[in-house]
Amino acid sequence: MANSLRTVFVFNLCALSFVQCDQFSRNTYNVFDFGAAADGSTDDTLAFEDAWKAMCWSRAASPTLYVPYGGTFLLHPVIFSGPCHSKTINVKIDGELIAPRDPSKWKCKGNKCHQWIGFVNLNGLYISGSGTINAQGTQWWASFCNHKKQGCGRKKPTGFAILYSKDVHISDLTFMDSPQMHITFERSKWVYATNLTITAPQHSPNTDGIHTQHSQYVFIAETHIATGDDCISIGDGSSYINISTITCGPGHGISIGSLGEKMKNETVEHVYVSDVDFRGTSNGARIKTWQGGRGFARNIVFERIRCFGSTHPIIIDQYYCDHQHCTNHTSAVQVSNVRYSQIYGTSREDTAVKFACSESVPCRDIFMNDINIQSADQHTSKAMSFCQNVQGRQNGEVSPGVPCLTN
Repeated sequence: MANSLRTVFVFNLCALSFVQCDQFSRNTYNVFDFGAAADGSTDDTLAFEDAWKAMCWSRAASPTLYVPYGGTFLLHPVIFSGPCHSKTINVKIDGELIAPRDPSKWKCKGNKCHQWIGFVNLNGLYISGSGTINAQGTQWWASFCNHKKQGCGRKKPTGFAILYSKDVHISDLTFMDSPQMHITFERSKWVYATNLTITAPQHSPNTDGIHTQHSQYVFIAETHIATGDDCISIGDGSSYINISTITCGPGHGISIGSLGEKMKNETVEHVYVSDVDFRGTSNGARIKTWQGGRGFARNIVFERIRCFGSTHPIIIDQYYCDHQHCTNHTSAVQVSNVRYSQIYGTSREDTAVKFACSESVPCRDIFMNDINIQSADQHTSKAMSFCQNVQGRQNGEVSPGVPCLTN
């Protein structure tokens, strides 16, 4: 199977011209040439690691690690680390990558799987292709611990992680069924994610589509996300995040936070979210923080958004708690300078706009303009709002009206 796939690939490419074929062979590191079987059952991890090492140390101007179309490549947890010799490196994935279906078969170092596939300490990384990255997380969801439980054995890993990197571009790929979050950007800068498809069943726990943490200048665009948790979540240390042209649903919406768990000081600022469709999501534009936390979520814009039957289209919750035993605290993460503009659609709950803010640390400078959210059930009363401890303004049409805001 591997030989026939390689023959077809080389024939089609070299048919273009002898010059192009020679240039490709010198600049491209095909995982078949390093022993990959691509039969879906043989462990191809070593072949990928060897191909990566050869590509990373190549003196070509822009070398490529290539995963051909038509093959299914079984990978155990693997880290592709840099720095590499070239200023620009490429990973072209046209085939299908799969993880072991049985969590007990994962070859995790020290019995710890933080992620399935990771790229670490790289600058100028371009990952693209028509392929699928399938972590086969079904058994993880059913059998293993989630992040809320203490004293568990193995925790669910993230599917695909970019760590300590800069100038990273990811495009055109499909991600599916991660044990936990599908894609994470951590401690990275200037990250561009475009034209991705991310899917998992609606019931799958903690399967966020994309998560940012301690990262700056992250751009996410033209992407479809349908998972069991947040389509996009923005965690501590994130700033200058631009999210646009997203289809989200099912899922929990686009969330800033949660911030301040276990009384931590956490911050998010300069977030711009625009041109989003929320379809059947449990939330839409959400900011969530824990009581007792410190820090801030500030300078945030949500605009040009459509909600189709979202449960909570607009929500700020400074009393967030995702377990049974929650205690009251006076301190809170400060939420300020948040603008909502041109948001339309329907809400499954009567309360379409909910601002539940702290008495001791109220939400400040909340601005709403051109909002029209109706009840999804036309036989019920109009959609309503809830607000406490909010300071801000509303201008133009705002339906439902928000009494805490001045006109």
